[in-house]
Amino acid sequence: QGKPVESGGGLVKAGGPLRLSCVPSGRTCNSYGMGWFRQAPGKERELVAGLNWSGGRTSCADPVKGRFTISRDNAKNTVYLQMNSLIPENTAVYYCAAGQSSNMHTTDNEYAYWGQGTQVTVSS
Repeated sequence: QGKPVESGGGLVKAGGPLRLSCVPSGRTCNSYGMGWFRQAPGKERELVAGLNWSGGRTSCADPVKGRFTISRDNAKNTVYLQMNSLIPENTAVYYCAAGQSSNMHTTDNEYAYWGQGTQVTVSS
């Protein structure tokens, strides 16, 4: 219960957009900070973007700044990751995670619930 469920992954050509969605099952995410992580083959999991409970505070990792945007619609209990100008290096499994408090979190151990992940593949 409370495990986020991601959707929206798939295959996209370089330069194209993709939007990921995340809905926590059996739990509202409205009171919690949320984040998106990714793990590419052979690499460690890394934080892509995070935001606080209201969406008023957000952050994005340097490699994706200006191309990725994290947002939330609390009325729909959904968190989004809009990814534009995708490049092959963005290929990874993307995970949604729910934080342990209402704050924006920046480290793995601040997140309590993790989704199964959704595959994003960017072709050149």
